[in-house]
Amino acid sequence: MTSSYIRPLLKQMQNDLKTAWQVLRVKGPGEIQFWFIALIVGVGAGFAALGFRMGIEALQTAIYGADDTRTLHSYLSDLSWYWIISIPVLGGIVSGLLLQWFTPDGRARSVADVIEGASLHNGRVEQRAGIGSALASLVTLSTGGSSGREGPVVHLAGVISTWVSNRINASGITGRDLLGCAVAGAVSASFNAPIAGALFALEVVLRHFAVHAFAPIVIASVAGTVVNRLQFGNVTEFVLKQNNEMQFYIELPAFLILGLVSGLVAAVFMRSVFFAEQAGNQLQARWNIPDWLRPGLSGLVLGVIAVFFPHIIGVGYETTSAALTGKLLFSQAILFVILKCIAVAVTFGGRMGGGIFSPSLMIGAMTGLAFGMVATSIFPSVSGEETLYALAGMGAVAAAVLGAPISTTLIVFELTGDWQTGLAVMVAVSLSTALASRLVDRSFFLTQLERRNIHIAAGPQAWLLATFSVADIMRDRTDENAAPEDACWALVEQGIYVDGNATLEAAMPIFDNSGADFIPVLTLGGEDQPPELWGAIFEVDALHVFNDALKENAAEEHS
Repeated sequence: MTSSYIRPLLKQMQNDLKTAWQVLRVKGPGEIQFWFIALIVGVGAGFAALGFRMGIEALQTAIYGADDTRTLHSYLSDLSWYWIISIPVLGGIVSGLLLQWFTPDGRARSVADVIEGASLHNGRVEQRAGIGSALASLVTLSTGGSSGREGPVVHLAGVISTWVSNRINASGITGRDLLGCAVAGAVSASFNAPIAGALFALEVVLRHFAVHAFAPIVIASVAGTVVNRLQFGNVTEFVLKQNNEMQFYIELPAFLILGLVSGLVAAVFMRSVFFAEQAGNQLQARWNIPDWLRPGLSGLVLGVIAVFFPHIIGVGYETTSAALTGKLLFSQAILFVILKCIAVAVTFGGRMGGGIFSPSLMIGAMTGLAFGMVATSIFPSVSGEETLYALAGMGAVAAAVLGAPISTTLIVFELTGDWQTGLAVMVAVSLSTALASRLVDRSFFLTQLERRNIHIAAGPQAWLLATFSVADIMRDRTDENAAPEDACWALVEQGIYVDGNATLEAAMPIFDNSGADFIPVLTLGGEDQPPELWGAIFEVDALHVFNDALKENAAEEHS
């Protein structure tokens, strides 16, 4: 009798779950359901970040024989020079092979691609390329690449949210919010920084602070932090000197100047990376270097530098800690800034993978320390600790590189646990970000996208045009309101037409320059084939679609 009762009940529960799953896929999750999904995504992203970090530590320990990977460069003094050179070379070749297998262009995906996915692809990123990029970056960071772990971790989190979004058929807004949840969980798990993780997702990836996104992103960020603390406990990445005290008000002008200096250093740093990428592309094309070999050649350069200056190997937390505790000389701080900029440029120029945040922390800490040594020596009677300048410089350079003054300031506080020196950090961060954003396209990531002709830095009025295909908006030749064919061909003879595979980004300038009410849409044939007329796109239709998109975007940002 009990069995006859339980079987129908289990059958009914199974049917209810199937129905709920179908409703979730077709209509999307409700608010409470979405919060549970955000929690799951945050936990998944947290474990992905934790696994990535522990994978780097395990590989570095196996390859270099270091007992503590946070003090990696200290162990390199006992390693033969040929191993210091050969390990980055072999690691670069493996990274290159992984990128060649997993990506169509041999380029590692990172935070810029996540921003692109949020803006242009309804919160989706490339899944296969993202997994390959994470594996390549894992090898790079384990074998001497001079970059950070946050870039591949953020994109790996985006792969997780993309998989979930595709499973539940998430709309654009839901997909973007899920992407923000994944990024928040990954960043908070990477740095044990729940507040900064949430604000990073809002400030850098979604690029708005809408109320509807705030709660699920905070939930995911807290979940990622819990994952981190289950493994490492409630500890900070850096331990500072206990007497970081500012001579209140009197020192503020010095931190204003430090902000400007940090902005210039950040701009030089970013431009050196872009120069190296461009030079790498030109050298690869000129010498016909295979994609898989390019990272190996960069590894060779890094290995040669590391023989003399092992500080450039890996993430660089040991050198950053030395700067924050004042254990470097002035000449060392200046030299390491220059060498780290070169090493990071070589790493990115060689397409080895990795992130930009951790290197910017190292460069910023040493910039601040060098500046602090000068400032405190000129005005010793009214100056605090030089290590306070290192802390402010670390935040200032990193904020300028990321274009994220709010979340970077909080990351610095949470990485160090020092909340008493907030005024000095905020002053330096504000000026460095303001200056550097005028020397590049807002940030390192947005400049990367701009160099690929993706105009997200200019705002939605620029990038929204690229989300609409001309073919989806045009009036077909068979439409009752179609443009006359003879008029279309007359415009074609004048050179006024648009390709059927183009977007509104290509069509709108043609409207502006020609003054035409409609533009023929066609496909150009081969040498012996005439062009094929698809129809015509009318300016009034294009403006209507664009206006609706702007309203929808504004509604999402202010909801």
